[in-house]
Amino acid sequence: MKYSYVDVIRLRRMAFASIARMAYNDENLHDLYEETFRALPGEVAHFRENIFRERAVYGERLRMALGLDARAADVTESITQDIEKVDVATRVHHPPLVSVIKIACEACPERHIMITDNCRKCLAHPCKNACPKNAISFGKTKMVIDQDKCIKCKKCIKECPYNAVLETGRPCAQACGVKAIGSDYLGRAEIDEEKCVSCGACIASCPFGAIADKSQIYQVIKAMKKDAPVYGIIAPSFTGQFGSLTSPAQLREAIRQLGFADVVEVGLGADLTTMNEAKEFLHSVPNEQPFMGTSCCYSWKLMVRKNFPELDSLISESSTPMMYTAEQIKKAHPGCKVVFIGPCLSKKLEGLQPAVHDQVDFVITFEELMGMFVAKEIEPSSIETEESFHDASKTGRGYAVGGGVAKAVVARAKEIDPNREIEVEAVEGLADCVMLMRMAKAGRKNGMLLEGMACEAGCIGGPGVITPRHRARKANAQFSAESPFASPWDNTNIPQEDKPV
Repeated sequence: MKYSYVDVIRLRRMAFASIARMAYNDENLHDLYEETFRALPGEVAHFRENIFRERAVYGERLRMALGLDARAADVTESITQDIEKVDVATRVHHPPLVSVIKIACEACPERHIMITDNCRKCLAHPCKNACPKNAISFGKTKMVIDQDKCIKCKKCIKECPYNAVLETGRPCAQACGVKAIGSDYLGRAEIDEEKCVSCGACIASCPFGAIADKSQIYQVIKAMKKDAPVYGIIAPSFTGQFGSLTSPAQLREAIRQLGFADVVEVGLGADLTTMNEAKEFLHSVPNEQPFMGTSCCYSWKLMVRKNFPELDSLISESSTPMMYTAEQIKKAHPGCKVVFIGPCLSKKLEGLQPAVHDQVDFVITFEELMGMFVAKEIEPSSIETEESFHDASKTGRGYAVGGGVAKAVVARAKEIDPNREIEVEAVEGLADCVMLMRMAKAGRKNGMLLEGMACEAGCIGGPGVITPRHRARKANAQFSAESPFASPWDNTNIPQEDKPV
């Protein structure tokens, strides 16, 4: 999320806290309409042109925080429509995961070229001369563009000596690396589900907060009130997310106070992924396949599957850290529930896959976890604890940052075969991931280990994070250095029989 989008972030997190409070207090979900007045009281709007639209948008945000679909303005049913379907203690998901809240969308133009007030209406008028469609003419105070004639060739932008011609676009579409966002019949943003990989970049980029994802926090809290213990597994990018004064051990205890039986680092599963991917790479490349892609980022895997299906088999067959960690928990505690806590939205989709479904029961983000802390009035940094928190190796914790997965795999491969040289390419952002796979398809990455991360900076730049990347990177480096295990093979938290030989 862009941290300059303060009001958007505030409303998003208010909704998570509202739903968490209702779950903890066993409030009647049929009172959801009253919650819009509680959050946005009075008659004066603070974020939109009137209080009625403000509450309507917030109501749809509350619905999505419960796991329901966002609706368009032509729906006449109550805000509590289908509320019984989500008032449960089990995972609820009805596609799509990410949706445009239509009544919040301002129908930004997809592409628009305009002449600004910096125009001097100069004698040379090179913009007009360069236009192949005669779309530019003299206006009263500046040159003007006939948008019906303009073909967006951008020649006017290139030629203007005053830099007075600008191209603007829809922020969500510009952020989408797989070009999944178009327009509906009213010009509002619309997501093509055939292309979307649920990376969440559009959510983080929309200045109107018009795009959101469905949450599972209500069902998680309800599950914690049942008999089966609920364990949290927390992604390596958690360090620094809840303030520089909050230690990992304090955060672990704070999560327990929410009702979780215990918390385990997903870095433990990352160590298993490292060992398995290193073994897989050494065995398969180049003997059985030309290159291998890492498996950890589910949006990256979905992008390959949707755009390069012929290369899908070249992504590692090893399970993700989330899956391996959940397996370890369920093996140690039969009958328990497991909640993945991280920065990622697409993990919610990964959790629905047949191989993962029985291991990972719920997925929530750091933002949603913070909503739970707010609802329970828990301040992690104020908790006193003597415990340590060491489930993962140094390289397993490094999965949080771009390049960290490949670095860990190469280090482990060197332990197995010191003479093997492995060339790596790691990219961040879906657009660069697409470009990388185009080059790989053309045979220009043969023999290499490829790491793709959908989010800029890796997982610390995910859509569900709370703290800026530079702070998270520093905190992660410090926490990684504190691990007592230099290598995944040294990790005594993993049973010896589960380590691949």
